[in-house]
Amino acid sequence: MKINFKSCLQTTVVVLIVGFIIYYVLPDIFSSSDTGTSPTIATTTAELNETTYPSTPLITSVPITNTPSALEKTIPSATIESEVTPALNIETTELISRDFKWSYGGSEWTWTLQIPQGLYDYYKALPRSPTYNYSIYVTHPLDDKYIEVIANKISQAAKEKGYDAFQTVSLAAAFVQSLPYTSDLVTTGYDEYPTYPIETLVDNGGDCEDTVILAASIIQVLGYETILCTFDETADRAGHMAVGVKCGEGIYGTSWTYEGDKYYYLETTSTGWEIGQIPDDLKNCSAHIYPMIPVPILTHNWTTEVKGLTVELKVTVKNMGSALAKGVYVYAGFDSGNNQCWNHQESALFDLDVNASVVVTLYMTPPSGKYTRILVQTVYGGYSVFESYSNWYNTY
Repeated sequence: MKINFKSCLQTTVVVLIVGFIIYYVLPDIFSSSDTGTSPTIATTTAELNETTYPSTPLITSVPITNTPSALEKTIPSATIESEVTPALNIETTELISRDFKWSYGGSEWTWTLQIPQGLYDYYKALPRSPTYNYSIYVTHPLDDKYIEVIANKISQAAKEKGYDAFQTVSLAAAFVQSLPYTSDLVTTGYDEYPTYPIETLVDNGGDCEDTVILAASIIQVLGYETILCTFDETADRAGHMAVGVKCGEGIYGTSWTYEGDKYYYLETTSTGWEIGQIPDDLKNCSAHIYPMIPVPILTHNWTTEVKGLTVELKVTVKNMGSALAKGVYVYAGFDSGNNQCWNHQESALFDLDVNASVVVTLYMTPPSGKYTRILVQTVYGGYSVFESYSNWYNTY
C-alpha cells in the first residue's frame, strides 16, 4: 500500500491549526466579559407608578447556524446552584453610641441612641444596587426592628406634647433635618452613594437621598404613607430628592398626586422646612415617584471557559433589592444583531431571596463563521432586567 506523505502532512497541519484555534484563540476571546452594565431605569411622571423594571424586550432566537445536529445533542444540561451566604452576625453585644439634639415647636430634645455595631457593619458592607429606585433602602427588612425603636420614641414624645398627626410627622422630620448635610463625594469618594438608615444615623448625616431614606423609613413606621420624589439635574440646578407625605384635607403647599392621593413635599436637608414648603428652584417641576413597595433588583456577572467545541458560561445572579424575586431565569446566546440571537440557551426558573445569589451554568455552541458577541440576560416578569455582553469577535 502506497502512503501519500504529502496528503498526510497537509492533514496534520490542518489538525494543528484547528487545535491551536480551539485551545489558544477561543479562550482569549471568551475570557473577559462586560459585567458592569447596569439597567437603565425608565422614568415616569408623578402621576404614574414607577415600580417596574425597564421594558427591555427579550432577544428573539434564530435557528442554530452552521452547527452539526449531532454536535448539538452533546451539549451538557444547564445547572443552577445556590451560593452559600455567610451567616450574619448582627446581634453583637458591641454598641455604637450617638447623641442627637434637635428642636421643634419651641421644645428641645436630646437623645442618645445605641446602635448595634453588627447591624451597621452589615449595611456598610452591602454593595449599592444599580437602580434609581431608592425605596429599596427604605423597605429593606433587616433594620425594621431598630427603626421601630426610633419611631416609638418619636411617637411617645409627640403624645407627651399632645401633638396631632401633622405635628407628629413634623417632629420626625425635624429630627432628620437636624442631621448635618454631608456630600457623598467627601464621605465616600463617590458622586452618588445612597446609604441605609442605620448608616446615616451612625455617620451622623448625609446628603439629600440619605436623609430622605431615613425620614421616609421613620414616617412609614409611624403609620403614615410616603413616597420618594426625585428631580432630574438641569443646567440650572443639581438633581434632588425629597419625601412626599400623604396628607388629608386642610394641608396647604406643594404636592403631587399619586394613585388619587396627594403627597406633600418634605425637605430633609436642613432645618426649618415645613410639610408642603418647597425650594424656589423646584417649584412647578415634575418629579419621578417611587412608592414604598419592596421590589427585587437583579444583577449578574459571568465568566466563560471553552470546553472542546462548546462554551461553558457561569452566570452569578444576585438579588440586591428588598423583595423576593420569583420565576427568574437566565437567557444567553450569540448576538446576531437586529435584536436576534444565535444558538441561545435558557436556564430553568428559579426564585431569589433578598441578598441571595445563584450560579447558573449554561453550555453554548458558537455559530460558525459569524461576527458576534456573547449576550447574557437576566429575565424577570417577562423582561430582561439586566444584560451584559462580551466584545465582538469573528467565529471560525
